[in-house]
Amino acid sequence: MTHDSSASEAAALDAAARDDAALDAPALDAEVPVAPDLDLDLSETEDDLARERALRVGLEEFELDETDQALLDSEWTDEDAEAEQALPVLAIIGRPNVGKSTLVNRIIGRREAVVEDKPGVTRDRVSYPAEWAGRRFMLVDTGGWETDVAGMESKVAEQAEVAISLADAVVFVVDAAVGATATDERVVELLRRSGKPVVLCANKVDGASGEADATYLWALGLGEPYPVSALHGRGTGDLLDAAIKALPTESAHGKLRPSGPRRVALVGRPNVGKSSLLNKIAGSERVVVDEVAGTTRDPVDELIELRGIPYWFVDTAGIRRRVHQTKGADFYASLRTAAAIDKAEIGVVLVDASNPLTEQDIRVIQQVVDAGRALVIAYNKWDLMDEDRRPFLEREIEKELVQIAWAPRVNLSARTGWHSERLVPAIERSLESWDRRVPTGKLNAFLGELVAAHPHPLRGGKQSRILFATQASTRPPRFVIFATGFIEAGYRRFIERRLRETFGFEGTPIEISVRVREKRRR
Repeated sequence: MTHDSSASEAAALDAAARDDAALDAPALDAEVPVAPDLDLDLSETEDDLARERALRVGLEEFELDETDQALLDSEWTDEDAEAEQALPVLAIIGRPNVGKSTLVNRIIGRREAVVEDKPGVTRDRVSYPAEWAGRRFMLVDTGGWETDVAGMESKVAEQAEVAISLADAVVFVVDAAVGATATDERVVELLRRSGKPVVLCANKVDGASGEADATYLWALGLGEPYPVSALHGRGTGDLLDAAIKALPTESAHGKLRPSGPRRVALVGRPNVGKSSLLNKIAGSERVVVDEVAGTTRDPVDELIELRGIPYWFVDTAGIRRRVHQTKGADFYASLRTAAAIDKAEIGVVLVDASNPLTEQDIRVIQQVVDAGRALVIAYNKWDLMDEDRRPFLEREIEKELVQIAWAPRVNLSARTGWHSERLVPAIERSLESWDRRVPTGKLNAFLGELVAAHPHPLRGGKQSRILFATQASTRPPRFVIFATGFIEAGYRRFIERRLRETFGFEGTPIEISVRVREKRRR
């Protein structure tokens, strides 16, 4: 009878937490995308400090291991982000399928750029930090440059031209087996007009017989062609030596990354408007946009200043249904996107408001939460949604996203720019919550009041008692509770719910772990 009673109490607490979360979900047409500012007072009173001291003394009666003691003795310190050095920029330029991305992977020493044996796989300019002979620099991979093209190909060519203008030196890659084409000669004209130092790479020279083909490239008038096999690594050392000589010690375009800019990953399934939103925020056509789903394949970084604060926005490839169901370039793009989420501090998940929520949408949101990143959900294509769709969307959110009602929601249109300015306060609020720390005395005072009003249900005739709690870390906030017994999952969700209500953890996942400790034997 006792066990049934405790189970029903736990179920009731869990249901109450879910109901509260559903009620707090903002209306679809809410004017304010995030909750109003909370007047948070995180300062500790004398009573809070006295309670903490008393609870610490009480903990001495229990068996604690070295990790417990280290957690209790550690003092909180904020680590300041270090400013990154202004690195010179080396751009890799060439027509499609000459091996630019293969060369990039060879230089940086890992398979980072998406490579596939067909032209047109790389579509945006993508930057990677690299090093050679003790010199650090930024390596920029670009889409293939072609003349007299239309549609997506013309936009790719524009991106390559932008990369040249922002580079301090250029490696021009030519397929030595094919020789110089009319397109290559047009690229040479573009490079000469730019006035940038150019190193000529004769790629796909796999042996001594191919070096004769490379000598024909002297006719381009760019100086000595360096015979290279990017696939096998042959000759890349000599090429990099020449590139390092051409590079200045510091970039002529100033600092690439100021001190501590926050990293924001734009994620979602294919064709929900991630690249369009990035272009709208940046105020320029920074990323290739096309009606075809899956245009973006590499994560693309863009430093954008919003309200005087710099942010690194990362446009990622759309996450497909399951990674093992993708193939070729899409498979590697999915892996890059997962890595981009891990490197970001906050994920802005774009959802197509005009269509029903899909399994992919839920999976992408869960991927950001599982990675422990701050979260904002942006319902894009709001201008394409008719009135009949709204009640269905509201029911979908209540059913599918009830467990993440804490995430700020922004309704916008990346195509027209409608309400895109609301994204910034939502990002700021989520990052503030992600960084927030509750002082130990304040936390234990909060838990003391909570447990007194709503004690843990009985389990097996016994009641678990919370001894002490501390916040172990931020980014995301992680709390450790010392208890005399197991804490039910429903009760942990209840604690999380009240933590959010009291301390305003909006837009960030919260981790609560429990350490069960027994009394010392006398």
